Amino acid sequence: METRGITMTEPSPYSRPTTRSQAKQVSTEEIVQPEANGSASKTKPGQWGRAWEVDVFTTIGVLALLTLIPLLVVYFHVACTHYDCALTSPLLEMRKGALTLAQLWEQVPALTWDVATIGFLWVGFQVVLFYLPDLFHLFIPGYVGGMQLGAVTPSGIQNPYNINGLQAWFISNALFVANALYFNWFSPGIVFDYRGGLLWTANLIGVSVAVYAIVKAYFFPTHAPDRVFTGNIFYDYMMGIEFNPRIGKMFDFKLFFNGRPGIVAWTIINFSMACKQYQLHGQVTNSMVLVNALEAIYVVDFFWNEAWYLHTIDMHHDHFGWYLAWGDMVYLPFMYTLQAFYLVVNPVELSWPVFTMVLLLGTSGYYIFRSVNRQKDYFRRTNGQAPIWGALPKYIDATYTSGDGKERRSKLLLSGWWGITRHMNYTGDLMQAAAWCLSCGVTHLFPYYYLVFMTILLIHRCRRDEDRCHAKYGKAWEQYMAKVPCRLIPYVY
Repeated sequence: METRGITMTEPSPYSRPTTRSQAKQVSTEEIVQPEANGSASKTKPGQWGRAWEVDVFTTIGVLALLTLIPLLVVYFHVACTHYDCALTSPLLEMRKGALTLAQLWEQVPALTWDVATIGFLWVGFQVVLFYLPDLFHLFIPGYVGGMQLGAVTPSGIQNPYNINGLQAWFISNALFVANALYFNWFSPGIVFDYRGGLLWTANLIGVSVAVYAIVKAYFFPTHAPDRVFTGNIFYDYMMGIEFNPRIGKMFDFKLFFNGRPGIVAWTIINFSMACKQYQLHGQVTNSMVLVNALEAIYVVDFFWNEAWYLHTIDMHHDHFGWYLAWGDMVYLPFMYTLQAFYLVVNPVELSWPVFTMVLLLGTSGYYIFRSVNRQKDYFRRTNGQAPIWGALPKYIDATYTSGDGKERRSKLLLSGWWGITRHMNYTGDLMQAAAWCLSCGVTHLFPYYYLVFMTILLIHRCRRDEDRCHAKYGKAWEQYMAKVPCRLIPYVY
């Protein structure tokens, strides 16, 4: 889920994206310093990445998203549980008059107290793990965990964070796997069995947290100067008002909901679906194994780089509202795991040549995604004085005006991956998304929703980010676009 921040660098060759395409680095040179009265110095419109004036069309769009996206998630659940994951079947039935809206709604699962208890216990367990001191960084070479400082906010606040996501993920997943293989406290297919009720519980929690966030922002904010009001209650509810809402000194809403209940559960959901497939069909197909493995690579990578995540757009740019609270509680765990859900209902056994090709596509996409970001980070750390792909890098010197009104210098990298396309990290992202979906075969649209969603999202983001880069770097950005004409797909687009 993308976020907003103080003055920032866009995902140009000099930015620092890290996770699922939205991440962007904030340069320490560009931090808005607090004024003498403790409030933030003024930033230019657009530097926080949100609308400063919300017109009627934006309001209509916000209301549509708040209404239709939750219904879409429920519709996907009904389509898979009652129509074998055929997305068009309910609509065709309604067109023929064989199904009414009321009858369709009756197929939506009910919320029970037992299932709600499971959902609330899960979130509570993640809260406990969130507070535990990190031990993994003490014995895992190269892993950065423990107490870390985030960026300075526009009001001059620099929050501490307890980075222990990898530890929380390992404990949670290890307990679930141990239950499935040995303890048998509950059925390992529990997520499939109670998915509908868990979906309602996640909605209840996500909406409640979003409501609490806007009430808190008005009446008892954590850092009042870091709030941004648009004057439109619907937009503020959706996109958030407070920058870093907290309870106490350590419980940070943004870090917790961005990276704990939903993403920690991602691999558990997939594994539970694999267990359910075995219960129903007596085997786990190689496609299910592939989906579990490829998506686990992304999840583990996210937690391995959680300290780096503090310097991304999610933490530097987004305020906390429904977009993050509901999105990370509902949309992420229930829509990003559609492939495994689909494979329970429609098992697919891939031929080994196809299996190998999909595996190579997914791992190559991950390699590109990660190496693009590392290459740029290496360029930054060495100030462009170390070789990339065997030669000293080429770059364009650029200047820009930062939030404090001072002129700064930057470098736009032209070598390595950044000389092939302007958003090669997004290309790797889409390769991973395509591999997850292709694991499910080609007979249904259902598992391809994620690829369609990511393609639309990233194309829109490419254009939006480049508008910001052009506004920031001016002629230097025009020179970069002339040198690197393709946005996303080499020699094509």
